[in-house]
Amino acid sequence: MSKNKSSIKAPSTFGYRLMWPLLVPLFKLWYNPKVIGKEKIPKKGALVVASNHLHVYDQCLAIIATRRPINYMAKNEYFEGKLKGFFKFAGCIPVMRNGKDDRAVRTALKVLKNKGAIGIFPEGTRNKTEQFLLPFKFGAVSMADKTNAMILPVGVSGDFKFRSKNLVVRFGEPFAVGDMTLPEANDKLRDEIAKLVLTNLGLENESQFKKKIG
Repeated sequence: MSKNKSSIKAPSTFGYRLMWPLLVPLFKLWYNPKVIGKEKIPKKGALVVASNHLHVYDQCLAIIATRRPINYMAKNEYFEGKLKGFFKFAGCIPVMRNGKDDRAVRTALKVLKNKGAIGIFPEGTRNKTEQFLLPFKFGAVSMADKTNAMILPVGVSGDFKFRSKNLVVRFGEPFAVGDMTLPEANDKLRDEIAKLVLTNLGLENESQFKKKIG
């Protein structure tokens, strides 16, 4: 094993555990999120938490639903600004987005092999378009497949406003890649997240969403 690969370590969860009881109540009080299905979050074992992505605070909606630490994969720019210390202390994994970031992937795999949980947005970036969902990348299902991790679909919708009236996070049933091919698993993940978001919005299908914003 090369020196570079052997130096990969899973992020600490100390900061995450320390900040959770301090910041979560404030977040809930300010944004008033509705949390549905949090009992479906596995309490132990390797876990990939996969959500659609609309806002920079989307990961907070999964975090407030469980005391279990989740190491979120976040773009490297967050580690270069004024809040870089916060993201590092919270155990986030920096990801270079201008190509495949092998170090970020290996770090996430290390977390999963240690039976931890990582958070990832399969769309790869925030959806600022009028599309229902952006195309899903294969990172979530690929890492789950390599580590026999469960995948937890998460659907978020609504606005991050003070005492929001429509901010919702809904958790689906965890599933394993198992005998599925990666394209099949990725399609399943996309379908499950789509169902969760549609349910949040009170819609039956994606065509209704297009009409709603049309």
